[in-house]
Amino acid sequence: MNINDFDFYLPEELIAQVPLQDRTSSRLMVLDKQTGGISHESFRSIESYLQKGDCLVLNDTKVLPARLIGEKENTGAAIELLLLKQVNGDQWETLAKPAKRIKVGTTVVFGDGELKAVCTSIGEQGSRIMEFSYEGIFYELLDHLGDMPLPPYIKEKLDDRDRYQTVFAKERGSAAAPTAGLHFTDELLETLKQKGVNIAFITLHVGLGTFRPVSVDSIEEHDMHSEYYQLNEETAQLLNQVRKSGGKIITVGTTSTRTLETIADSDGLFRASSGWTNIFIYPGYTFKAVDALLTNFHLPKSTLIMLVSALAGQDETLLAYQEAVKEKYRFFSFGDAMLIK
Repeated sequence: MNINDFDFYLPEELIAQVPLQDRTSSRLMVLDKQTGGISHESFRSIESYLQKGDCLVLNDTKVLPARLIGEKENTGAAIELLLLKQVNGDQWETLAKPAKRIKVGTTVVFGDGELKAVCTSIGEQGSRIMEFSYEGIFYELLDHLGDMPLPPYIKEKLDDRDRYQTVFAKERGSAAAPTAGLHFTDELLETLKQKGVNIAFITLHVGLGTFRPVSVDSIEEHDMHSEYYQLNEETAQLLNQVRKSGGKIITVGTTSTRTLETIADSDGLFRASSGWTNIFIYPGYTFKAVDALLTNFHLPKSTLIMLVSALAGQDETLLAYQEAVKEKYRFFSFGDAMLIK
C-alpha cells in the first residue's frame, strides 16, 4: 500500500494548541464500522455507547517531564536533552539538540549542578546514551528541572502540565501522553463503573517514535519503533471473562490497541505478560482482541491513521476525516475524539 493512500487535507487552524478547560467537553464523532454511518455527539455521550459487561481499556502510563535544558560543562553552550527511555540504572537514551555538540565524554549540567549527564555512547539514529549523576531522587529532580515533551505540532506553552497527563496516569515512563485518555475525568469513569462497565488498565510507554513520519512510499517497508508494555494477571483475567461472557472490549487509544493485539492469542484471549512491541497495524490486519476503539484524530500519512483504517476501513476512515475537517473538529493531542464501534 502507498503512503499517499492515507493522505488528507488538514487546515492548520484545526490543530488544537491548548486543552479545553473541561476534559469531557470535547466533541465525539461516532463511526459505525459496519455501515460507515457517522453521528456527531459530545464526549459525555460516550456513556450511551458502553453497555453493562463491556470493558473499557485504558493506558495508565505517566508522561515524564523529560525535556531538560542545560549547558555544556566548561563552554556553557546551551544543550537540550529529551529522555526517550531508561537503558540501565541511571543511563538513558536521549535526543540531544544540537546533537553535534555532544560527543562521547561530553558532560551537560542542569540547574545549579543538581543534575549532570555524561555521554557514554552514541546510539541508533544519532541518539545519545547519557549517564546521570545527582544527589537525592532522580524523578524528583526531573519534576523540578524538566518540562513536558509536547509534540512538535503544539506551539503554545502549556500552563498546567497535568493537562498533558491522564487522570489515571500511574506508571512513569512515557515520552508522550496516550492522548485519547485525556478526555476522561474521575467522575466520568465512576459513572461508567456504576453502569456496570468494566474498567481495565494496561501500560504501554509511548516513545517519540509515535511522531516519526513514515519515510517510505510502500508502508509495508516501514519499521515501527519498539515500546515497552505490561499487562498484569488481574487485567488478563478480567479481559478473558469479558470475552467469554460476550461483552465488548473497547480500547482507549492506539497504544491500548497495539498492546492488546500484541498479547492476545488466536482466540482473542490474554495472559499476563510484559515486553517490547513493534506491532504495525494497517489495512489487511485481522483484529483478535479489540471490538471498538476510542481515539483522537491523527496526522495525515501517520501509522496511527493506518491503524484506524485497519479497524474502520480505509475508505470509511478517510470519508470520516473529510467530515471532521468540514465540521471543524479539533485535531491531535488536545483535540476531539472519535469512537469506532
